Amino acid sequence: MSTTVEHVACTFCGCVCDDIVVELEGSRIAGVRRACSVGRGMIDEYDAKLRRPLVRGREVDWEEAVEAAVTILDRADSPLIYGLSSSAVEAQRKAVELADRIGAIVDTTSSVCHGPTGLAMQAVGEVTCTLGEVRDRADLVVFWGCNPSASHPRHFGRFSLTAKGTHTPNGREDRTVYVVDVRPTGSSKQADHFLQVDVGTDFEVLTALRSLVKGNRLRSESIGGIPMPRLSDLAERMKACRYGVVFMGMGLTMSRGRHQNVGELFTLVAELNEHARFAVIPMRGHGNVAGADQVLTWSSGYPFAVSFARGYPQYGPGEFTAVDVLARGEADAALVVASDPVAHFPRRAAEHLERIPTIVLDPARSLTAGIAQVVFPTASYGIDASGTAYRMDNVPIPLRALLVSGRPTDEEILDRIIEAVK
Repeated sequence: MSTTVEHVACTFCGCVCDDIVVELEGSRIAGVRRACSVGRGMIDEYDAKLRRPLVRGREVDWEEAVEAAVTILDRADSPLIYGLSSSAVEAQRKAVELADRIGAIVDTTSSVCHGPTGLAMQAVGEVTCTLGEVRDRADLVVFWGCNPSASHPRHFGRFSLTAKGTHTPNGREDRTVYVVDVRPTGSSKQADHFLQVDVGTDFEVLTALRSLVKGNRLRSESIGGIPMPRLSDLAERMKACRYGVVFMGMGLTMSRGRHQNVGELFTLVAELNEHARFAVIPMRGHGNVAGADQVLTWSSGYPFAVSFARGYPQYGPGEFTAVDVLARGEADAALVVASDPVAHFPRRAAEHLERIPTIVLDPARSLTAGIAQVVFPTASYGIDASGTAYRMDNVPIPLRALLVSGRPTDEEILDRIIEAVK
């Protein structure tokens, strides 16, 4: 029996596209429409077969796996909970509750991508909007340090470059698009203007733009490799537009300057509102990394790198961020939720993770699962589990279960662990 399910949300990236159509034949996914190639593969190739949990490579029942996980956490003096950004809000809340219960450090993937964005937001604030507003109103769009044609394949069509909206009925023809990056990309090829900035000079370029927006004249012939006339033209277009938006990525957060780069951009956007409506949106990567920041913030007061070791939340970027905690050898146990730090962390951090007892909750096989003492093959939110994810503009999107696989969710496993450690 064939069934068509509409308005399915894809959790591959921060766009969380919720217009996907999925064809089901019984308990099997037979086809996926409207999704990008990566999202289509994530949904269509999902392994929905029930797998049993592993304890030291041996298949066990769920109760024994929970008992083994609790034993690891009970024996730990400084446990680390990490990941969360590819899980759902409901599971993220349980992870924070568990961290509070056992005095753990909890950190999300924000610390290795948009952590500096959070620091800048705390320092200078953020003037932002929704992606719907971008689609309906923006006549000037700037992509700074990001390449959505590769990282967020449907962003251009649904929200920015070619999207048609209330005040942009002609889509691409109604917009002027800039890309600022250190090298040509697939996104820069589709822009009206490409400004190639020298590596490590984003802060200087942003400071120059702030000065130009204020009406000052700069004597330099170029700043950060960008000729002054082109920089002046961008400043004037920013002041003259009806509705401008800057999308910023890891080209700002993970280069020299980090949170200072982002803070300078946020300040520029705030000052541009004296001339036009202007906003900024960070290009969040994982499907629910924005949700992880939201949950940690409303639960503890801080967006990432939070320690509950003293019985109350302490915030410490650089002190309680997962890479630093592992690289210094401070964590003596780890619980990884829907993430693969062994594949992506620096060598010293990954090697320490291999040396300590590790618990993994993940619907897919990974390098981290390969070294873990306890592995829970959990359900995938948006495929065989329902839940909530926050889009990159912090709009919550409901996730529905398409299949019934029999696997427990991250939320259910974490809840069992919480009950057991009580």
